[in-house]
Amino acid sequence: MSEFDFDHDGSADNGIVADYSDGHTETVVDTDHDGFANYAGTDLDGDGNDEVGYTHQYGGGHDLDTATIDRDDDGDADQQLGDRNHDGRFDTNSLDRNDDQRVDAVYADDNYDGVVDHSTLDRNYDGNADFDAKDYDQDGQANVTTTDANYDGTYDTVHYGDTETNPLAGHSPNPFANN
Repeated sequence: MSEFDFDHDGSADNGIVADYSDGHTETVVDTDHDGFANYAGTDLDGDGNDEVGYTHQYGGGHDLDTATIDRDDDGDADQQLGDRNHDGRFDTNSLDRNDDQRVDAVYADDNYDGVVDHSTLDRNYDGNADFDAKDYDQDGQANVTTTDANYDGTYDTVHYGDTETNPLAGHSPNPFANN
């Protein structure tokens, strides 16, 4: 086992680095010395930047429930996947689609059924969300979609896509009906 300061806190961490003949390395690190890995990463081309790294972010226990992916191997994360309920399936997906080191798309499965039911996007990459869709009743159709059409940082359009949850549809008496 080698000693190195993986978390940059000034003290040595327990870690194992495996170097393979094809040039890739795999690293497992226990930063808090409790006998469980806090980080596991794979550097596919041996350049010192892990293309995939796993950490524990959600809830108790020691499960490595979050994967951070560097698709273009520039040292900055392009995607982060999370398993918030520790069922072995990722239920959040955060993306940096234009490589500016800011998340601009988030997809979440809030009821853990394997289907995305909440999406938030920054379509013009200005750092402000300008599209948000939620499927509250998990029927595959967005109940509420809000957009910032002019990209001024304020949502200005609300669309109710599911008549079953639209507060203005099908209600009696209709407040807008002519008497």
